[in-house]
Amino acid sequence: MSDTRWSPQVTTPRSPDGEGGPADTGARWPLPEETFWSEATDPHGVPPGERTAPQPAVRADRPVITAPAAQPQAQPQPKEQAEQPPKRKRDPFLDNVKFVLIALVPLGHSLVPTLSADSSRSLYIFIYTFHMPLFVLISGYLSRNFWNSNAKTNKLVDTFLVPYVIVEVGYAALRFALGQKWSLTIIDPAWLNWYLLALLFWRLSTPVWKRMKYPVPVSIAIYLFAGFSQISGDFSMDRFFGLLPFFVIGLVMQPEHFELLNRRWIKIVSAVTVLGAAAVAIYIAPKAPLGPFYYKNSYQDLDLSWYMGLGLRVGLLVCALAMCFAVLALVPRKETWYTDLGTRTLYCYLLHGIPVLIAKDQGWLDFPWLHGPLGVLAISFSSFALAIVLCLPETRTVFKWVLEPRLIWLYRRPSRS
Repeated sequence: MSDTRWSPQVTTPRSPDGEGGPADTGARWPLPEETFWSEATDPHGVPPGERTAPQPAVRADRPVITAPAAQPQAQPQPKEQAEQPPKRKRDPFLDNVKFVLIALVPLGHSLVPTLSADSSRSLYIFIYTFHMPLFVLISGYLSRNFWNSNAKTNKLVDTFLVPYVIVEVGYAALRFALGQKWSLTIIDPAWLNWYLLALLFWRLSTPVWKRMKYPVPVSIAIYLFAGFSQISGDFSMDRFFGLLPFFVIGLVMQPEHFELLNRRWIKIVSAVTVLGAAAVAIYIAPKAPLGPFYYKNSYQDLDLSWYMGLGLRVGLLVCALAMCFAVLALVPRKETWYTDLGTRTLYCYLLHGIPVLIAKDQGWLDFPWLHGPLGVLAISFSSFALAIVLCLPETRTVFKWVLEPRLIWLYRRPSRS
């Protein structure tokens, strides 16, 4: 909720584009609008003291009152700053969701060397059914008003392109230090870095989807027909099309849609859905291929006929959406001990590959006892602890200059006319 106690005459203007969202619908549940999953929130206003209501004129025939209540004349503000409504309080729900999801990322990557065991393979399939689709869906939701702010547009470079190049070079150097051949291909993102480029292009396509009458059906059609082509991984185009419907669905969602998931009967159904998905993952783990769960392979790559490929993609989309909404319904909506950690997920995502890559190279994940239920528990606890450490404020303090550079010198100052 907005804090307007400092100036009761300030009103909240509607967003300039007139479209829906917490900024202009009067929704009771304001949510953060972020560039990537960092702790920076959308500036929905100005701090107290930077904007005041005009003061009434003082008549010359009346004495001037110099009581403590008198306030100085408000200074004129730049147009762009004056149009900003009051700040909104950050809602903890999405931060809770983001930490739950980011904790699954190092877990999934750490399980790869042990996938010969059915227990590891079951958990791997369960995670990959929904964790990246829900990542993309939340990113789409946070992109709804992305083009309404110059600062957010600037962060296309600050939070995507610059960290992308730095991380690409950094991981190439790490692989070389571990004895591998030097390999650096900027247009073909290495390992986990694909998400930065895919999210960049999803963000760039946002105005197109917002102008469409039926964006979700169109995105699903593109997703299905993309399977007929062997799309290259350059610039993350394979993942861009493979996960496109989730981004567009998040883009059209509103706060009231999340509120619908907060009903008791939906939570019960969601719990049953998650348990059922876990049972199915255990059942299909010994024989299920992993390719479909990466949301990038063509029907030909999967050795499927066109109709079998279409059926597989439809089924995977339905299952992923069911799991996404089930997880959203079950995650706590109030502030928890890990809410603050969920504001710094960018650091966990981009940095967790360093210890995981070192552990794989050194053979720390190849011990025989890790190939079983006990190993799954050990890897899960270790990955969870790693996620906590990488989401701490101290981690952000150390690496902020690399992963969230402030390139103010690169941009033109906004016009005040």
